[in-house]
Amino acid sequence: MKLAALFSGGKDSTFAIYQAKLEGHDVACLVTIFPLSDESQFLHYPNVSMTRLQAESMKLPQLSSHTISDDTKIEISELEFLLGQAKQVFGIEGIVHGGILSEFQKNHFEDICKTLNLKIISPLWGMDQKEYMKKLIELKFKYIITSVSSDGLDDSWLGREITKDDVDTLEKLSIKHGFNLSFEGGEAESLVLSCPLFASPLKIIQSNKTWDGYRGRFEITEAILQ
Repeated sequence: MKLAALFSGGKDSTFAIYQAKLEGHDVACLVTIFPLSDESQFLHYPNVSMTRLQAESMKLPQLSSHTISDDTKIEISELEFLLGQAKQVFGIEGIVHGGILSEFQKNHFEDICKTLNLKIISPLWGMDQKEYMKKLIELKFKYIITSVSSDGLDDSWLGREITKDDVDTLEKLSIKHGFNLSFEGGEAESLVLSCPLFASPLKIIQSNKTWDGYRGRFEITEAILQ
């Protein structure tokens, strides 16, 4: 099936593309919306501008737009418009997204797909979170944490590339503090630097770290493809 991938640059949306291709689907393009701010309840915010480099590395065309509001209804309307464009330009028959547990996002995606007569592919849906996190490492997905906003996650995680040992540590912290190990609840955000889909890895040139004692962000100000 020819698909458009809902792409934020994080581990979940990137792995969803990988899995969809493995299952024989043709990912024809990426669809990315740049939210107005980190107040968005629907869209990934940190370092979403890096998706342009990732798209180049994956050699995939990207349809994107900037929202004028963090209102979910406006964001959904913009996503529907972009998917309509993808259907017209690339002849997509469905979408692929990286949701694991979030009914909130999945329900909205299903509504859009009904409107546009598209299928929806959710290759990560319902996966065991620890199994998934370890699978990312095994398949050589190199990714960093770009934001944290949960008890148990401090500024030492910002900008860190996640290893197998880190997954074990995160599992213990998730049990102790009650957050989702895969960060599905927004406890943290990620950015993929390298994976089997990329022709070239991302190299971070300049970055800034902010931390208020509870929430923090690792913001990339300059990056290149190696």
